[in-house]
Amino acid sequence: MNANEQRSDTAAVTQGGGHPSASVHPVVRVAAEWTWRLLVIFAGLLTLGYIVTRLDTVLIPVGLALLASALLVPLVDWLQGKGVPRSAAVLVVLIGSIGIVAGIMTFVVEQFIEGLPGLTEQFEASVTQIQGWLTDGPFHFSEDQIRQAGDSVVKSIQENRQQLTSGALTTATVVGEIFTGALLTLFTLIFFLYGGSQIWEFVTRLVPTRSRRRVRLAGSEGFGSLIGYVRATVAVAAADAIGIGAGLAILGVPLALPLASLVFIGAFIPIVGAFLTGFLAVLVALVTKGFLTALIVLGIIIGVMQLEAHVLQPLLLGRAVRLHPLAVVLAITTGIVLAGIVGGLLAVPIVALLNTAVRSLLSADPEATYDALEVDDPSVPLYPAQADTPPHHDDPHSENPAQTHDRRE
Repeated sequence: MNANEQRSDTAAVTQGGGHPSASVHPVVRVAAEWTWRLLVIFAGLLTLGYIVTRLDTVLIPVGLALLASALLVPLVDWLQGKGVPRSAAVLVVLIGSIGIVAGIMTFVVEQFIEGLPGLTEQFEASVTQIQGWLTDGPFHFSEDQIRQAGDSVVKSIQENRQQLTSGALTTATVVGEIFTGALLTLFTLIFFLYGGSQIWEFVTRLVPTRSRRRVRLAGSEGFGSLIGYVRATVAVAAADAIGIGAGLAILGVPLALPLASLVFIGAFIPIVGAFLTGFLAVLVALVTKGFLTALIVLGIIIGVMQLEAHVLQPLLLGRAVRLHPLAVVLAITTGIVLAGIVGGLLAVPIVALLNTAVRSLLSADPEATYDALEVDDPSVPLYPAQADTPPHHDDPHSENPAQTHDRRE
């Protein structure tokens, strides 16, 4: 390269902005900036997921304790307002709650044990009917083929006895972990109920002084949304259990009360929980009462789910804790991948809490953000399919954009 060519290249760079990066096309530069920022965010999410999976033994009990405290702390505050000391109120609420849960679980287990023999007999009769249909029906299977299929299943179980035994040992280990997690949850819950606000103030001391009050306010508003979410979820779960359980009892399906209890527990996982546990009731109805009864039970479950989605949730939850269905499904899926069923249970409440907290942090007036989410008509769509209609030019109250621009200037 001669001197003239070097001078021409230097002049080109100088005309392009004085720096070699100025010669890069703006689209490429913007794409590169977006790429490295997205990569940093993705790396942060991966790190967070790794921390959650490694510390799930600690984080899951803390999350369950936070969820339980959102349900019980209003009752503790009410007792304290009536003159009961805070420590005594916490003790009374905990003992009462544990007693109620233990009594319900004992009653459900007894009902299940009493109804299990009859269910087994009906199941055997249904298997016999299925075998008869396979031999005499359109498929015309021979009894030898059915017998060979049964023998192969038994042989497979015998061959995998060692794996089943190790699975039993693993189950015993899981039971120990569940017991340990339950004790940690109870211990954490006691302190959340007694002095949760003080714990939050202590944690937020890590935040710079200039932003500390704003962060504390966002956390308080987020916990308020969590309280509303838990209350509404308990009410919705109870309605689902009563509706489906009453339908099962009227149809004479065995184990109606235990199945309704499963529906109540499953309803704490929005959208999918109650439907999946209700599908178990459909299977029991199919085995014990036949195809028509199972179809009726399926119709009852679908009807209860529609009532929940279009009446109960909008009425009880309101806009303050309503989330987009896509956000709910993605949160549940992520929670199940990271922490199993308990992760799916905690995912939506955590997202509801963060939804309000982030809104408060990003708002110019944080104290008005929570009130703005509350509306008189919660049935108004939070995420409409179409944008709002612009003001019509014939409307005397509508304003010309040019006039608005002039007034702002």
